[in-house]
Amino acid sequence: MSVFASLVERLADLLQPLFGASAAAAAIVLFTALVRLLVHPLSRAAARGQKARAELQPRIAELRREHAKNPERLQRAVLELHAEEKVSPLSGCLPSLCQLPAFFLLYHLFSSSTIGGEANELLSHRLLAAPLGGRWSDALGGGGLLGGAGVVYVALFAVVAGVAAFSYRLTKRSMAERPVLPAGDGEAVPGMGAITKVMPFMSFFTLVTVAVVPLAAALYVVTSTTWSAVERAVLHR
Repeated sequence: MSVFASLVERLADLLQPLFGASAAAAAIVLFTALVRLLVHPLSRAAARGQKARAELQPRIAELRREHAKNPERLQRAVLELHAEEKVSPLSGCLPSLCQLPAFFLLYHLFSSSTIGGEANELLSHRLLAAPLGGRWSDALGGGGLLGGAGVVYVALFAVVAGVAAFSYRLTKRSMAERPVLPAGDGEAVPGMGAITKVMPFMSFFTLVTVAVVPLAAALYVVTSTTWSAVERAVLHR
């Protein structure tokens, strides 16, 4: 924690001439961009894997028809098909999983009053009028929705809502271009209908995260979500 706190402080010092009192917030955005750059090769691999899995759907549907009465044999056959084509069913999860440590570091860093037995000086940093260690509820209890901190959160919510709407359109278009094939005899895969309906709205859940975590962690989420939307639009063209 102490090492990570020093890193944020150093980045903030470098950005101080450009961003003034909001330098620490800018440092968090820059840190998030660096993390996403490191994860980008995994994102590219995940995009390739998604396209490859979509191309395997007709063959998987055939396996479901062939082994409809033998679920264990079907599972082995599907796994063998993925291994034969060198497609990992879990590749799409890796970019998100690799980012979790950075998010939790920021969350704990701006939720702790002390670091290494000393006062956490990062809590004194702000994004305009909003403290980086504060939450949406603190902003409402302070100056209210139109107070300085409240306006910062309203702006973040607006950005998240815009990105979520953009991601919603991308997901709907992707699902239209690559519809899930039936398991066989015209029957849909169990549970897939519900997943198909919910999936386009998943990006809107980011609004809840931004509302309940410290502002520093919310900045990470907003920056990473925006990066993901742009990256997805480019990689899935």
